[in-house]
Amino acid sequence: MKKYPDIFPLGDAAVTIELGDQIEEFVNNQVISMQDWFREHPFTGLKDCIPAYASLTLFYDPFIVYHCYQPDTTIAEWVSKLLDEAFRQCSGNPGKPTREHRIPVCYDTAFGPDLAFLASARQLNVEEVIQFHTTRSYRVFMIGFLPGFSYLGPVHQHIELGRKAQPVQVLPGSVGIAGAQTGIYPVNSPGGWHIIGRTPVKLFDPHAQDPVLLKTGDQVTFYPITASEFHEFSSSRLSTADGQP
Repeated sequence: MKKYPDIFPLGDAAVTIELGDQIEEFVNNQVISMQDWFREHPFTGLKDCIPAYASLTLFYDPFIVYHCYQPDTTIAEWVSKLLDEAFRQCSGNPGKPTREHRIPVCYDTAFGPDLAFLASARQLNVEEVIQFHTTRSYRVFMIGFLPGFSYLGPVHQHIELGRKAQPVQVLPGSVGIAGAQTGIYPVNSPGGWHIIGRTPVKLFDPHAQDPVLLKTGDQVTFYPITASEFHEFSSSRLSTADGQP
């Protein structure tokens, strides 16, 4: 049986610490706490900290680390010791306060091409799927795959459904379900999740000071809107972006 934490090199310029093999809020909080710790206590040569569901990976420049610290072990072992120290410092940390987001979603057929299929596969009607999807709060466990793509969960067990056999082209704002996860595609992309709706909210803006709307650890709830409200929201957003009243 594997023991945690497990620390190991990922190539010659990165080290990963794994804290478990399940999707759990407590473990994810530890990951976020460790990420925050390294942001507050960076070492020279650290390039990035990438959190996932139950792991954190540090990317660094081995040349800079070696010349700044002259470690008496391999650089990977030296960084591993820092990760172990961060883990001990952050153990039991409840994590920082979370931000909460309410995101509108249009579940009409034109916006949710897989909604009826998912409902049928789970022996539900469309209204029940929408109710299950909108009556709980979802945690942002990680950001990945695409800029601003947030892995949210868990969904109610009644609307869990595995990925599609073949990916299809997906529009920005599409809200999908795969397994126990739900997520929002921020840009045009191939995708294998079942698309049940679409939001007019822009999740990724490369020109903004903070390009990504959702952050790891945030909480998200969805609420239904009509197609007319979707288009009104989109038009309002475009007018604001153009500087019009």
